[in-house]
Amino acid sequence: MLKYFQSLDEQWLLRINGAHTPTLDVIMWYLSQIWVWVPFYLLIIIVLALKFRWKALPLVLLIFPLIVCSDQLASGLFKNYFQRLRPSHEPHLEHLLHFVNDYHGGTCGFVSSHALNVFALSFYLLFTAGRRIKGLLVVLFVWATAVTYSRVYLGVHYPSDVLVPLVLSIPLAYGFSKLYAFILAKYYNEKQPFPFKNF
Repeated sequence: MLKYFQSLDEQWLLRINGAHTPTLDVIMWYLSQIWVWVPFYLLIIIVLALKFRWKALPLVLLIFPLIVCSDQLASGLFKNYFQRLRPSHEPHLEHLLHFVNDYHGGTCGFVSSHALNVFALSFYLLFTAGRRIKGLLVVLFVWATAVTYSRVYLGVHYPSDVLVPLVLSIPLAYGFSKLYAFILAKYYNEKQPFPFKNF
């Protein structure tokens, strides 16, 4: 069974990575660069500030420990425990892959830190702000999907490396959204409708 899923993982990796064009190479390369996300993050913070005013302060501040937790979960726990080679370092695959700017990433790739970070942030904002900001669901998940797709396109992650974080991010984001609800109740005297009544 494991061999079947590994084979499926490799097939989809090669399909996605193999559908490369010069234009997509540029787009996917920049989507994977963390500094490119900064304007998007700043826009999110501005929108949150306009919608939530002072209540946006704890909402935004909780993003930092959320990302630290998601990054440590991916890099500190999963990658160290499973030590699964990235496809870009797998001897029987690396010669089949197309690499952009000769980028191969680190040695281990399960799970993707990029994917866990963006999905954790997306679900957290969805749970806390989805009811107040129309269209947030679409914007967040188009962005998260594009970022995670870029990791597979670049040949540095298998599809499972970015799909597993989608599942892992939900309880993590939910926990932080409950913490935000607790802060609202304790310091702002406001109850937040949890769970999932934001949609």
